[in-house]
Amino acid sequence: MLAQVGLLGLSQAGVTVAAFGSQVLLARTLTREDFGSFTAVLAVVSLTAPVAVFGVSELWLQVFGQEGARAYRWVGPSLRLAGAVCAALLLGVLAWSAAELPDTTAAAVRALLATVVVAQAALALAGSVRQLRGDYRGLSALQLAPHLGRVLVTGAVWAAGLSVVAAAAGYAVVAVATVAACLLASREFRRGAMPLEGHPAPAAPAVPAGDVDAGPRPGELLGAATPYVLGNVCYLLGIHFGTVLAAELLGGAEAALLAVPMAVLTAVYLVPRVVYQQYLLGKLHRWAGSDAEAVLLAYRWGSAGMVALGAVVAAAVAVGGLVALPLVFGPAYRDAAPVLAVLALAVPFRFGGAAVAALLTSGGLLRRKVVYQAVGALVLLAALAVAVPAWGVRGAAGATVLAEAVLCCLLWVAARRGVVGDAPLPTWRDLRRRLSREAPRAS
Repeated sequence: MLAQVGLLGLSQAGVTVAAFGSQVLLARTLTREDFGSFTAVLAVVSLTAPVAVFGVSELWLQVFGQEGARAYRWVGPSLRLAGAVCAALLLGVLAWSAAELPDTTAAAVRALLATVVVAQAALALAGSVRQLRGDYRGLSALQLAPHLGRVLVTGAVWAAGLSVVAAAAGYAVVAVATVAACLLASREFRRGAMPLEGHPAPAAPAVPAGDVDAGPRPGELLGAATPYVLGNVCYLLGIHFGTVLAAELLGGAEAALLAVPMAVLTAVYLVPRVVYQQYLLGKLHRWAGSDAEAVLLAYRWGSAGMVALGAVVAAAVAVGGLVALPLVFGPAYRDAAPVLAVLALAVPFRFGGAAVAALLTSGGLLRRKVVYQAVGALVLLAALAVAVPAWGVRGAAGATVLAEAVLCCLLWVAARRGVVGDAPLPTWRDLRRRLSREAPRAS
């Protein structure tokens, strides 16, 4: 377990360094106005990613965790759903780019970055496939490769002094290559023949992935996938909407002062996503029906550990950012350091919220989790509407912290009542006993 989590952690560390390096190179190459506009468009495109995949990647973790190989009946219909939604969103982004045609540079950047919609959807689906197989090495490589490609693009833009359109064109090339790699990585899964971690391997494809008659009805598929896509939209609103709103109300130069700290925060938030979304979520789906002790241990020690880790990371981010941001991004971003210090207050809430949200997802309380995420998103939108016009980017940072705190409290109370209930919480001795029992199995 530690080796697998460590491998994912190293991969995400590479993703963090690569993503941060891309931001630095772009910030030092482009004007602050162009950089703010580029990151705002990328934020809008990123907001469409969970809609493009329509929750199918998370749905696969749920149904395969519950049904094993029988869940292959979901693959064909869910892929057709995700493909149709992705195509519609791609056309929508292209139409949005056409609206900027008087400004050919802005229109070109939007059109080129539309390819990122398809790439992110493909990456989410292929990532779930690797999780279901238990192939964490393949998952790590799949996640890291696109960011390394972006580093090469931004390095070329920086070295040659190229324009913002050239940067967007490079991102488009990386997106196309990502889609091709994801199709190759999921080929066996689409045929319905891939072995599944934690389930016996079928002697032959249990249910052919393309068998329409064996699959769920359209209403059943939509009902199962919709909560996931709504939850993902709410999650990404907290990451990207502040930058989008700042660009619209304050301009690209001010939006850049928020985009840089949010890039740091996005990198930090990869930690709980590695532990829960990429490693534990599929296992939690299996444990929910067969191993109550494991679920209680995840609640008691997993959530407390994530909050403690979040507090340590927040302190490091707040203090380190005061020195690192002007040094790395240049003197023009000196005013971004206080914004990052405010945003760091949200880190413990996000870490703790991710831990209990995974328990709600696997414990049959997905719709309640989505309702609370929607409440958190509404709090964020209302707070941004008040704070950004009044206090600028620092107001956006404060609004983000408030929304994270509200959401974490709601999720924690729901997990305590709905998942734990009256069950006695495990002690430290129980955790040690469990780990010592699992060690021989892992070896």
